[in-house]
Amino acid sequence: MIERTARRFALVAVALLALAGCREEIAAPDPVKLTRAAVGTYCNMIVVDHPGPKAQVFERDRSEPIWFSSVRDGFAYLALPGEAQDVAAIYVHDMGRAASWDRPPDDGIWIKAETAHYVIESARRGGMGAQETVPFADRAAAEAFRKKHGGRVVAYKDIPRDYIVGDANDRRDEGMRGSHTTHGHDHGK
Repeated sequence: MIERTARRFALVAVALLALAGCREEIAAPDPVKLTRAAVGTYCNMIVVDHPGPKAQVFERDRSEPIWFSSVRDGFAYLALPGEAQDVAAIYVHDMGRAASWDRPPDDGIWIKAETAHYVIESARRGGMGAQETVPFADRAAAEAFRKKHGGRVVAYKDIPRDYIVGDANDRRDEGMRGSHTTHGHDHGK
């Protein structure tokens, strides 16, 4: 009787540990090298053929990233209803390490979107010719870019939603914080 109870207890303990393991966060995938095979989600064009910083978004149910020809388009994907579902990671080019605006390197300069400093409202245009959200790992590099090209430096969570989706009816100070979360960080609206 004691042996059977001990065995049941052990099985319950193993089951609980297995369930607890399922609750642990899955490690965010690493950024993927940008190649000519990457096609922009909104433009349906080859991403590397466009100037400026790019974005890649990983959804938990996909093994490959969703590519964007501009960071702003990637953030629109996060902000628009019905687009992003279960985001695991968002990466953007660190333009402080890019040798060229026209051709940022194919790999090696990806940073997590929520850790970057962004220059918005600058004179530089992104991959599709629209205003861009220019990411930098280093705030000093963002400030130097701002001094040269105008605009202002903001944190990820402070990027105005209407800057991303162009809806003047949205609150200007709402920012990128919202309903899409990954690893405890706010993403989306």
